[in-house]
Amino acid sequence: MPSHHHKKKKHKKQQNQPSGYGNCKEDVGKASEQGNGADDVKEDETSYLVKRSEQVGRYLVAARDLKAGEVIIETPPLVVGPCAETEPVCLGCHSSFTPGSVVHRCDSCNWQLCAPDCHGLSSHRQLECIPLRDKAVHKLLQSSTPVQVKLMYEAVLTLRCMLLKTIDPANYDRLLDMDPLNDVRHQIPKLWNRNQKEIVQRIRSEWGFAEDYTEQELHTICGIIEVNAFEVGQDPIKARALFPKACLLMHDCTPNTGHTDELQTHHLTVRVLRYVKAGEPLTLTYAHILQGTLKRRQHLKEEKFFDCNCRRCTDATELGTYCSAFRCSKCRRGLILPVNPLNQESEWRCHQCSNSLSCESVILLLEKLSQQLESICSNDVGGLESFLHTQSTVLHANHYLLLSVKHSLCELYGKIEGYLIPQLSQEQLKRKETLCRDLLEVVDQLEPGLSRLRGTIMYEMHVPLLIEAGQLFQGGVIQRTELRRRLKEVQRLLSESERILSLEPEGSPEYGIAEAARDALKNMGDV
Repeated sequence: MPSHHHKKKKHKKQQNQPSGYGNCKEDVGKASEQGNGADDVKEDETSYLVKRSEQVGRYLVAARDLKAGEVIIETPPLVVGPCAETEPVCLGCHSSFTPGSVVHRCDSCNWQLCAPDCHGLSSHRQLECIPLRDKAVHKLLQSSTPVQVKLMYEAVLTLRCMLLKTIDPANYDRLLDMDPLNDVRHQIPKLWNRNQKEIVQRIRSEWGFAEDYTEQELHTICGIIEVNAFEVGQDPIKARALFPKACLLMHDCTPNTGHTDELQTHHLTVRVLRYVKAGEPLTLTYAHILQGTLKRRQHLKEEKFFDCNCRRCTDATELGTYCSAFRCSKCRRGLILPVNPLNQESEWRCHQCSNSLSCESVILLLEKLSQQLESICSNDVGGLESFLHTQSTVLHANHYLLLSVKHSLCELYGKIEGYLIPQLSQEQLKRKETLCRDLLEVVDQLEPGLSRLRGTIMYEMHVPLLIEAGQLFQGGVIQRTELRRRLKEVQRLLSESERILSLEPEGSPEYGIAEAARDALKNMGDV
């Protein structure tokens, strides 16, 4: 199924999400005092302050009132590397390899590259190329199983970070300024032991760096990556990157900032999504927006090592969206919600009758439904519609599983053979419009403002509205006044979509949609 966020955010370092900020103190007067280099000071340095709390450590707040779209951080990555357990990628640009493509190898370390003149080759050669050559690590790569190869690529980012210690001590110090949460992670044997075996021992014993780096140093780097790294790039490029200042953005399940990264350089830009008052914490989300509280909090606990107590997580209705609600099978009127959403083992109860479900029952039901959904082909419009129809008697219309299906369908109608725009019936056009409206209603609550998801849905929604308006007018069903009103709504959707998605990097699919929206507005002219 298509992701609701084309770029997942994987970063941060809080153990607990604060419920208040009374016990905070200002860490520095301006963000520019954090020790940034000359190449990452383009943002407005008066836009935020760094504060400190006993609960979350350092975090950012708005230094003044901020308008939607203002850039608060603009910075190159400190270090970039392959994702965890990734298929082989080019060590220059991190692009994946297509089956049957010509194999190019670095003439020094013999690791695979996308091309001899890859634009990212200089970074590879400045960091791991010579050490990998000197240790003849490529011989291990060639004799490893596919699973072991994935783990070897995962270890590359840890090695790159460690190499900064001698190659670029100043940036190594900036790296160590990020919290690895070693105390917390050490209490998770499964995680710690995996890192010990697959990364620490691999780099020290198998690759021959035992005299260069201690186990503690490598575990610390593992933690810095796990807690603070952003996923960057778009297909075919996928990587992880560390950004010293951006890692101070707190998590919130209804964030007030969003980020983009340049396609080749992964230069990060963080913008405010909506109006933010002075003193308000600046936040990103480290989870999927269209995901239920139980799943979000589980992900944040397991992957980012903290319990989220944000406003959305605290509210069983998820700010009135009911993204986790089940329909009551007993009274048929009520909704079943967690009694205490901050307790992962909480009982779930109908708000209209005495019917209740154990947390274990809820988890089993969600797993069963998720498996059913995953068994449906991603382009199977009929199968997805059938899932929606069948499960709407079990789940609230805004349940995150149904939202996932609606998001898929709103993109499929008009995009695949058999459902291309000229092939859609009036009923199917209306269906696409309804799906888009359902999604927007939820997104407007959970990620209001300049949300990438809002921008793409708005663009999808303008198509059925424009066609329907023309058809109704030509058929004499509506008069010119009503036609003008409908076209004004289309213009509003296109304008907002273009405003949001034009902030995306040039060359990205989202920026392409912004250009299409701009052209559509020109073609419409004055209405």
